[in-house]
Amino acid sequence: MPHNINVTNGGPSMMYVGEAPWHGLGTKLDKPATAEEAIQAAGLDFTVSKFPLLASTNGLSPESHFLSVNSHFATVRTDTKKVLGVVGSRYEPIQNKDAFTTFDALVGEGEAIYHTAGALGKGERIWLLAKLPDYIRVNGNDIVEKYLLLVNSHDGSSTVRVKLTPIRVVCENTLSLALSGAEQEVHVRHTLNAKEKLKEAHEILGLTNKLYSQLDAIFNRMGDTKMEQPALTDYIKTVFPENPESKDQSWVKKVHDAVFELAESGEGAEMTRGTLWGAYNAVTEYVDHYRNAKGDETQRLKSMWFGSGERIKKSAFRSAVNLLEHELTLPTGT
Repeated sequence: MPHNINVTNGGPSMMYVGEAPWHGLGTKLDKPATAEEAIQAAGLDFTVSKFPLLASTNGLSPESHFLSVNSHFATVRTDTKKVLGVVGSRYEPIQNKDAFTTFDALVGEGEAIYHTAGALGKGERIWLLAKLPDYIRVNGNDIVEKYLLLVNSHDGSSTVRVKLTPIRVVCENTLSLALSGAEQEVHVRHTLNAKEKLKEAHEILGLTNKLYSQLDAIFNRMGDTKMEQPALTDYIKTVFPENPESKDQSWVKKVHDAVFELAESGEGAEMTRGTLWGAYNAVTEYVDHYRNAKGDETQRLKSMWFGSGERIKKSAFRSAVNLLEHELTLPTGT
């Protein structure tokens, strides 16, 4: 499968701890990495600078001339001289080192395992996935590990983002969240005060343990909530609604059938079958592992973390929590 992992100086810009990732590329570290070790092992110890843009007037006059474009700049990797993007005048690059070492303060130095880090494309987007201590145990034997994900872009496409990212171990589903009234994600724009904003981020995500405690309670309530076929069908249709304007509804029926099948026989279904927790994880498993299974792995990764896949999983979480908050009596068949 195509992976689009950035490769420089003969090696991929990627590191990992533990089992190899989906593409089998990268530098393996045998012990938990510090932010500095992660940067070096992943080949992310490069810097990005802004350079003025010039517009060619070639073809408009007999002589070739260049005009300065004052409102926009090119972002360039200083090691490879590759142009990563075009940005506005207020944009200031946030260097990988600054983003990663600030992450140390967010998770507590020496407490997190820097699990995976890498760069996509020419290095225009980088990420760091850090595993936090401890885990959530749902109904005794279903383990959800606690992660924080940081993404930085150098092409002007997005802010720096730091977000809670729980991962269910048995199927490696990423459980995207939508906690009401809670800050589970931080955005920092690429501006002159970005470093100060990054320093403030730990104050917001300092509630990480509290938020994960909240999730522990929600996930276990999902696990305790019985859900038979009629309620499961309604839940799946809420997350994947039909489009009344579309003449062909066959595609959404295929999705409904696939998610229903995962709720019955997906990874770990023997622990969750017939519960709201099982229904929610059927959606996340479908989105992460089946929805774009034949597509570009890079696009699949972006979708499940930040794109349409993330939005679907957040919708599934909100719908599940809505059932719990309203204390609806789900059909049990008894």
